[in-house]
Amino acid sequence: MTQPTAVPTASRGRFITFEGGEGSGKSTQIKRLADRLNAARLPAIVTREPGGSAGAEIIRHVVLSGMGRMLGPETESLLFAAARDDHVSELIAPALARGTWVLCDRFTDSTRVYQGEVGKVDPRLIRAMERVTIGDLKPDLTLLLDVPVAVGLKRAAARRGTEAADRFESEALSFHEKLRAAYLKVARDEPKRCVVIDADADPDTVAARIWTALRDHLFAVAAPRESAKA
Repeated sequence: MTQPTAVPTASRGRFITFEGGEGSGKSTQIKRLADRLNAARLPAIVTREPGGSAGAEIIRHVVLSGMGRMLGPETESLLFAAARDDHVSELIAPALARGTWVLCDRFTDSTRVYQGEVGKVDPRLIRAMERVTIGDLKPDLTLLLDVPVAVGLKRAAARRGTEAADRFESEALSFHEKLRAAYLKVARDEPKRCVVIDADADPDTVAARIWTALRDHLFAVAAPRESAKA
């Protein structure tokens, strides 16, 4: 008997977002997934937020320098929205229309968590900015890489070496604990879109967990029908 073959359920490019706290391994795993998709002849690109397009990268520098914190959470949210608007129109939407898979390191969930749940920005403002910047665009799958806060911060410190911590890495431990709880709440609230990946393991194990989630959520199993017997 011919074995079932996993095939994409649509020809349109797929939009996959990676979320998680500092040091959760998003950068490592997003690249590994892109390599695997490209090897399978599914064209994929990697991008990030804030950033990903020329205008958004300028705003990224402003936000991570700490300027956003000085201006307050509402203004910081507006900066992220401006960056996202440019990112979506200049890179994400055109790539998806071409049939390219877009893998994005952070997206709207980060704004909901960092500025919304933790920064206490009015959720109505968050939703209004989403309507303006992304419209009907939603991730096909969101992978939440979850690690204990202490593990993530240790990884982040090792990664940056002697460089200074950025705007978010420099926050207190309690801030990062709130982030983790908020992300897990997002995943509980939207289980069809979000998959929590236990990222407190070696990179190969985490990559395998991500591929399983991708296979289970975005690929349909198609098996050729056997000829009917006379």
